[in-house]
Amino acid sequence: MKKQTTTKVNEKELEKVKNQLVRALADYDNLRKRIEREKEGFEKVASIKFAIKMLIIFDMLEETQRHLKDSGIVLILEEFRKILREEGIEKIEAKQGDKFNEEICEAVEVVKGGKDGEIAEVALSGWKFSNGPIIRPAKVKVSKGK
Repeated sequence: MKKQTTTKVNEKELEKVKNQLVRALADYDNLRKRIEREKEGFEKVASIKFAIKMLIIFDMLEETQRHLKDSGIVLILEEFRKILREEGIEKIEAKQGDKFNEEICEAVEVVKGGKDGEIAEVALSGWKFSNGPIIRPAKVKVSKGK
């Protein structure tokens, strides 16, 4: 009788230890997943900060090309665009005549004339991640109508 009681106690202790181990493994797995999500979040923030800095240079090169019409700058811009595409960064397609969309555009000026609420001019291109957040909204002038 004593052996059977000891066996039951050992089985209960063993079951208790098993449950603790299962909980510890689940906690560890949850911690690992949370750390991975946080790491991805930090990487995305770093990517956005870096992209903002690089897009300023890209804008300068585009403006320089408009004035100089230099074939060397064309090659640099094409390589730059290729790298942006590879990094999942794409231009926001906002153009004159489009309806103003506050989710992807920022109004920098309101101008008289044209259809009310339409983009009159794109002052600065906007950029976003293909499958994620907007890096920089398009800076646009918006028509106020007559």
